[in-house]
Amino acid sequence: MANLVGSSWVGWLGALFASAGLVLGTSFTLLNSRVSVSHFSHRSFNPDYFSESEIVKPVKPRKKIVIDLSEQRLYAWQDNKLVHSIRVSTGKRSTPTKKGNFLISTKYRSARMRGPGYDIPNVPYTMYFFRGYAIHGAFWHNRFGTPVSHGCVNLPVKEARKIFNWAEIGTLVVVRR
Repeated sequence: MANLVGSSWVGWLGALFASAGLVLGTSFTLLNSRVSVSHFSHRSFNPDYFSESEIVKPVKPRKKIVIDLSEQRLYAWQDNKLVHSIRVSTGKRSTPTKKGNFLISTKYRSARMRGPGYDIPNVPYTMYFFRGYAIHGAFWHNRFGTPVSHGCVNLPVKEARKIFNWAEIGTLVVVRR
């Protein structure tokens, strides 16, 4: 019996199956999607739709929130200009605020927050940026400038309203030491 692995008809057969898979996958994507997202289609990018300045312009966030844990301050930046600087209370040593770069994923005018040792209804101006971590108003204490939270970033309610109205879903949040 001849060696089938090295024969040319096996290569052709493999190419045929691969091509059929690409065609079927692309068709399935186009038929079952609200948006045409096939990366196999040359029609997915129309260079005439964009001006040259838009294509080469670097993407940068217009708005950014920086939480400085060592200073216990929130800095809000818009187009590289500081627009807000606010004293905050971040997580205490036993429940630290998560460090890193995040995006505001959801915003709620009022939210209920629960965890071990706390259950607070009507937490105002809540903006989640990572799992259960949020920037929000705190009416239950006035110790801003001191880490006292369970990991969230607490602001005075009046200041939280300003940041809530200023920030958008997708705003970059940088939490650093």
